Amino acid sequence: MNANTIFEDLGLIEYKKAWDYQEENFNAIIDAKLFNRENIDTPRAITHKLLFCEHPHVYTLGKSGAANNLLINDAFLKQINASYYKSNRGGDITYHGPGQIVGYPIFDLEEMGLTVRSYINKLEESIINCIADYGIKGERLAGATGVWIDKDVPGKTRKICAIGVKASRFVSMHGFALNVNTDLNYFNHINPCGFIDKGVTSMQKELGEKQDFEVVKTNLLGQLEKVFQLNINKQ
Repeated sequence: MNANTIFEDLGLIEYKKAWDYQEENFNAIIDAKLFNRENIDTPRAITHKLLFCEHPHVYTLGKSGAANNLLINDAFLKQINASYYKSNRGGDITYHGPGQIVGYPIFDLEEMGLTVRSYINKLEESIINCIADYGIKGERLAGATGVWIDKDVPGKTRKICAIGVKASRFVSMHGFALNVNTDLNYFNHINPCGFIDKGVTSMQKELGEKQDFEVVKTNLLGQLEKVFQLNINKQ
Protein backbone atom coordinates (compact mmCIF):
# COMPACT_ATOMS: atom_id res chain seq x y z
CA MET A 1 0.00 0.00 0.00
CA ASN A 2 1.41 3.38 -0.99
CA ALA A 3 1.92 5.93 1.78
CA ASN A 4 -0.20 9.09 1.40
CA THR A 5 2.30 11.95 1.30
CA ILE A 6 1.90 15.69 0.89
CA PHE A 7 4.76 17.26 -1.07
CA GLU A 8 5.63 20.93 -0.69
CA ASP A 9 8.37 22.87 -2.46
CA LEU A 10 9.19 25.70 -0.06
CA GLY A 11 11.62 27.40 -2.43
CA LEU A 12 14.37 29.54 -0.89
CA ILE A 13 13.70 29.69 2.85
CA GLU A 14 15.70 30.57 5.95
CA TYR A 15 16.98 27.50 7.77
CA LYS A 16 15.29 28.26 11.10
CA LYS A 17 11.94 28.96 9.45
CA ALA A 18 12.08 25.60 7.67
CA TRP A 19 13.18 23.88 10.89
CA ASP A 20 10.19 25.34 12.76
CA TYR A 21 7.86 24.17 9.98
CA GLN A 22 9.35 20.69 10.15
CA GLU A 23 8.81 20.60 13.91
CA GLU A 24 5.17 21.61 13.44
CA ASN A 25 4.52 18.74 11.03
CA PHE A 26 6.68 16.31 13.01
CA ASN A 27 4.69 17.01 16.20
CA ALA A 28 1.38 16.68 14.36
CA ILE A 29 2.27 13.15 13.22
CA ILE A 30 3.44 12.14 16.69
CA ASP A 31 0.24 13.56 18.22
CA ALA A 32 -1.82 11.52 15.73
CA LYS A 33 0.12 8.36 16.56
CA LEU A 34 -0.39 8.84 20.30
CA PHE A 35 -4.10 9.57 19.76
CA ASN A 36 -4.49 6.40 17.69
CA ARG A 37 -3.00 4.24 20.43
CA GLU A 38 -5.71 5.43 22.79
CA ASN A 39 -8.53 5.52 20.24
CA ILE A 40 -8.25 2.34 18.22
CA ASP A 41 -11.82 2.54 16.93
CA THR A 42 -11.59 6.15 15.70
CA PRO A 43 -8.01 6.61 14.47
CA ARG A 44 -6.72 9.73 12.80
CA ALA A 45 -5.23 9.34 9.34
CA ILE A 46 -1.44 9.66 9.22
CA THR A 47 -0.31 11.90 6.38
CA HIS A 48 3.39 11.94 5.64
CA LYS A 49 5.11 15.14 4.52
CA LEU A 50 7.98 15.63 2.07
CA LEU A 51 9.50 19.09 1.86
CA PHE A 52 11.99 20.37 -0.72
CA CYS A 53 13.75 23.70 -0.32
CA GLU A 54 16.92 25.73 -0.72
CA HIS A 55 18.54 27.68 2.09
CA PRO A 56 20.54 30.89 2.11
CA HIS A 57 24.16 30.19 3.11
CA VAL A 58 24.11 28.33 6.44
CA TYR A 59 26.26 25.88 8.40
CA THR A 60 24.51 23.37 10.64
CA LEU A 61 26.06 21.17 13.31
CA GLY A 62 24.49 17.85 14.27
CA LYS A 63 24.01 16.91 17.90
CA SER A 64 27.00 14.53 17.84
CA GLY A 65 29.21 16.93 15.90
CA ALA A 66 32.33 18.78 17.02
CA ALA A 67 32.09 22.58 17.05
CA ASN A 68 35.71 22.88 15.98
CA ASN A 69 34.78 21.45 12.57
CA LEU A 70 33.56 24.98 11.81
CA LEU A 71 36.85 26.60 10.83
CA ILE A 72 35.76 30.27 10.88
CA ASN A 73 34.59 32.77 13.49
CA ASP A 74 31.43 34.86 13.75
CA ALA A 75 33.01 37.85 12.01
CA PHE A 76 33.95 35.76 8.97
CA LEU A 77 30.47 34.19 8.92
CA LYS A 78 29.02 37.68 8.52
CA GLN A 79 31.59 38.52 5.86
CA ILE A 80 30.47 35.59 3.68
CA ASN A 81 26.74 36.18 4.45
CA ALA A 82 26.36 32.86 6.24
CA SER A 83 24.63 31.82 9.45
CA TYR A 84 25.29 28.95 11.85
CA TYR A 85 22.94 26.69 13.82
CA LYS A 86 23.32 23.80 16.21
CA SER A 87 20.73 21.28 15.05
CA ASN A 88 19.03 18.31 16.70
CA ARG A 89 19.71 16.01 13.75
CA GLY A 90 22.34 13.30 13.63
CA GLY A 91 25.70 13.72 11.97
CA ASP A 92 28.36 16.41 12.15
CA ILE A 93 28.69 19.73 10.34
CA THR A 94 27.50 20.53 6.85
CA TYR A 95 26.71 23.47 4.60
CA HIS A 96 23.44 24.41 2.91
CA GLY A 97 23.10 27.02 0.23
CA PRO A 98 21.57 28.04 -3.10
CA GLY A 99 21.82 25.44 -5.85
CA GLN A 100 21.41 22.58 -3.39
CA ILE A 101 18.25 20.48 -3.08
CA VAL A 102 17.49 20.08 0.62
CA GLY A 103 14.88 17.43 1.35
CA TYR A 104 13.01 17.01 4.62
CA PRO A 105 10.92 13.82 4.73
CA ILE A 106 8.62 13.79 7.77
CA PHE A 107 7.56 10.17 7.64
CA ASP A 108 5.98 7.74 10.08
CA LEU A 109 8.59 5.05 9.61
CA GLU A 110 6.55 2.61 11.69
CA GLU A 111 3.59 2.84 9.33
CA MET A 112 5.97 2.41 6.37
CA GLY A 113 7.50 -0.68 7.97
CA LEU A 114 10.97 0.89 8.10
CA THR A 115 13.75 0.98 10.64
CA VAL A 116 15.90 4.09 10.85
CA ARG A 117 18.69 2.23 9.06
CA SER A 118 16.47 1.01 6.23
CA TYR A 119 15.00 4.52 5.93
CA ILE A 120 18.48 6.01 5.44
CA ASN A 121 19.28 3.25 2.95
CA LYS A 122 16.23 4.24 0.91
CA LEU A 123 17.23 7.90 0.98
CA GLU A 124 20.66 6.93 -0.33
CA GLU A 125 19.10 4.66 -2.96
CA SER A 126 16.86 7.48 -4.20
CA ILE A 127 19.82 9.85 -4.59
CA ILE A 128 21.98 7.17 -6.24
CA ASN A 129 19.20 6.45 -8.75
CA CYS A 130 18.66 10.15 -9.45
CA ILE A 131 22.27 10.99 -10.25
CA ALA A 132 22.70 7.74 -12.21
CA ASP A 133 20.31 9.24 -14.77
CA TYR A 134 23.02 11.85 -15.38
CA GLY A 135 25.81 9.31 -15.71
CA ILE A 136 27.16 9.85 -12.19
CA LYS A 137 27.96 6.72 -10.20
CA GLY A 138 27.00 7.32 -6.57
CA GLU A 139 27.92 4.83 -3.86
CA ARG A 140 27.54 4.17 -0.17
CA LEU A 141 30.61 4.44 2.07
CA ALA A 142 30.91 2.06 5.02
CA GLY A 143 30.67 3.91 8.33
CA ALA A 144 29.40 7.15 6.77
CA THR A 145 25.92 8.15 5.64
CA GLY A 146 25.29 9.97 2.39
CA VAL A 147 26.17 9.37 -1.25
CA TRP A 148 29.78 9.31 -2.36
CA ILE A 149 31.81 9.15 -5.56
CA ASP A 150 35.04 7.13 -6.02
CA LYS A 151 34.70 5.70 -2.54
CA ASP A 152 37.59 3.26 -3.09
CA VAL A 153 40.01 5.77 -4.63
CA PRO A 154 42.31 7.19 -1.93
CA GLY A 155 42.48 10.97 -2.08
CA LYS A 156 39.60 11.22 -4.54
CA THR A 157 36.61 10.13 -2.44
CA ARG A 158 34.06 12.93 -2.45
CA LYS A 159 30.52 13.41 -1.17
CA ILE A 160 27.75 14.65 -3.42
CA CYS A 161 24.87 14.27 -0.96
CA ALA A 162 24.88 14.63 2.83
CA ILE A 163 22.31 12.90 5.03
CA GLY A 164 21.51 13.75 8.65
CA VAL A 165 18.22 12.75 10.27
CA LYS A 166 16.35 12.77 13.52
CA ALA A 167 13.82 10.08 14.46
CA SER A 168 11.61 10.03 17.54
CA ARG A 169 8.75 7.57 18.08
CA PHE A 170 9.73 6.36 14.60
CA VAL A 171 8.86 9.69 12.99
CA SER A 172 11.62 11.26 10.88
CA MET A 173 12.70 14.84 10.27
CA HIS A 174 15.70 16.67 8.77
CA GLY A 175 17.01 14.68 5.81
CA PHE A 176 19.37 15.15 2.88
CA ALA A 177 21.18 17.81 0.86
CA LEU A 178 22.07 17.06 -2.78
CA ASN A 179 24.67 19.36 -4.33
CA VAL A 180 23.40 20.29 -7.77
CA ASN A 181 24.81 23.75 -8.66
CA THR A 182 26.19 24.46 -5.20
CA ASP A 183 29.04 26.94 -4.59
CA LEU A 184 31.53 24.43 -3.22
CA ASN A 185 33.86 27.16 -1.92
CA TYR A 186 31.67 27.35 1.19
CA PHE A 187 32.77 23.85 2.15
CA ASN A 188 36.35 25.15 2.51
CA HIS A 189 35.35 26.71 5.84
CA ILE A 190 34.39 23.41 7.52
CA ASN A 191 35.51 19.82 7.87
CA PRO A 192 32.47 18.48 5.99
CA CYS A 193 30.65 15.90 8.08
CA GLY A 194 33.75 15.83 10.30
CA PHE A 195 36.05 14.41 7.60
CA ILE A 196 39.44 15.96 6.85
CA ASP A 197 40.52 13.44 4.19
CA LYS A 198 37.50 13.47 1.87
CA GLY A 199 36.18 16.07 -0.54
CA VAL A 200 32.82 17.46 -1.61
CA THR A 201 31.43 17.71 -5.11
CA SER A 202 28.30 18.66 -7.04
CA MET A 203 26.48 17.55 -10.15
CA GLN A 204 27.66 20.72 -11.87
CA LYS A 205 31.30 19.96 -11.07
CA GLU A 206 31.06 16.30 -12.07
CA LEU A 207 29.30 17.06 -15.36
CA GLY A 208 31.21 20.22 -16.24
CA GLU A 209 28.17 22.44 -16.63
CA LYS A 210 25.31 23.97 -14.65
CA GLN A 211 22.29 21.70 -14.36
CA ASP A 212 18.60 22.53 -14.80
CA PHE A 213 17.69 22.69 -11.12
CA GLU A 214 13.95 22.20 -11.60
CA VAL A 215 14.48 19.14 -13.80
CA VAL A 216 16.74 17.55 -11.18
CA LYS A 217 14.12 18.24 -8.50
CA THR A 218 11.43 16.56 -10.60
CA ASN A 219 13.69 13.56 -11.20
CA LEU A 220 14.56 13.25 -7.51
CA LEU A 221 10.94 13.51 -6.42
CA GLY A 222 10.08 10.69 -8.82
CA GLN A 223 12.85 8.52 -7.40
CA LEU A 224 11.70 9.11 -3.82
CA GLU A 225 8.12 8.35 -4.84
CA LYS A 226 9.19 5.06 -6.40
CA VAL A 227 11.70 3.88 -3.79
CA PHE A 228 9.48 4.69 -0.80
CA GLN A 229 6.23 3.75 -2.62
CA LEU A 230 4.64 7.12 -1.92
CA ASN A 231 1.28 8.37 -3.07
CA ILE A 232 2.25 12.02 -3.67
CA ASN A 233 -0.16 14.93 -3.39
CA LYS A 234 1.44 18.28 -4.27
CA GLN A 235 0.64 21.48 -2.42
